Amino acid sequence: MAWIRRRAQPDDAVAADAEPGALKAAVRQTRIEIAERSAVVVDLRDAELARLELLNEALDPLFKDIPPGIDLFDRGISRGDTPRLWIDAIAHLAMGRDKRRYRFVQDTRYGRKVLAESDDIAEMVKAVTHYVAHRMIERDQALAAGPAPVAGIVPGRSRWRTVRIFLLGLFVGSCAVFAVLWAAASRMAH
Repeated sequence: MAWIRRRAQPDDAVAADAEPGALKAAVRQTRIEIAERSAVVVDLRDAELARLELLNEALDPLFKDIPPGIDLFDRGISRGDTPRLWIDAIAHLAMGRDKRRYRFVQDTRYGRKVLAESDDIAEMVKAVTHYVAHRMIERDQALAAGPAPVAGIVPGRSRWRTVRIFLLGLFVGSCAVFAVLWAAASRMAH
């Protein structure tokens, strides 16, 4: 296929009259606009982190009061696309859509549940304090109840039952191996 050169048409004349380097200037301007927008996003993320760090510092006295033997809570700030202040594995604080309002949420098997929402750090500290107390009471109740029984196993008889099942499996397995060897030997004899 040969390349054919077109003759200049009236539309091409308008394009030829355009300022040389206009596309380069437009690309440069677009890059500047994108950089400014990303700077705004970075500034917003930094503001979110700063507000979460203030709340984290306000929670220090609460977490100092927790007895050392209780390791339910793992507080820390994650710095992802959405910065979060984690209280434990299932509850965290994040900034609301307006980036000024704190939102305390808990992940449940039925979805995310909003526990508290406020602009005030003191109110959020109260909500987290209530949550921590609730979790500690749940832990104490679970420990007082003892280990959950496994369905169908009686605590004293489980060891002997396991030994009997093992011996039965050993016997059945030995019989199966003996039967396979006997069948193979009888075929070889014929």
